[in-house]
Amino acid sequence: MSLTTFGFVAVGAMFASYWLEDRSPWFVLVFAAACAASALYALLAGTLPFAVVETLWAAVALLRFRARRMPREGR
Repeated sequence: MSLTTFGFVAVGAMFASYWLEDRSPWFVLVFAAACAASALYALLAGTLPFAVVETLWAAVALLRFRARRMPREGR
């Protein structure tokens, strides 16, 4: 698989999982994984700022997944 194809699949997965995330918290987890894949693509392509931003998006998505999976106390 070429680097361009890998990047296309990673960003495509980000788009699809973001679009579907209201249907299940698992799509938020898929979004986090796709962001991590996109960060890897950015590192391999030599675009460090993009890799940093995508890594941050992956971390935020993991926190969102955790918040959606854990029951809220006091509610």
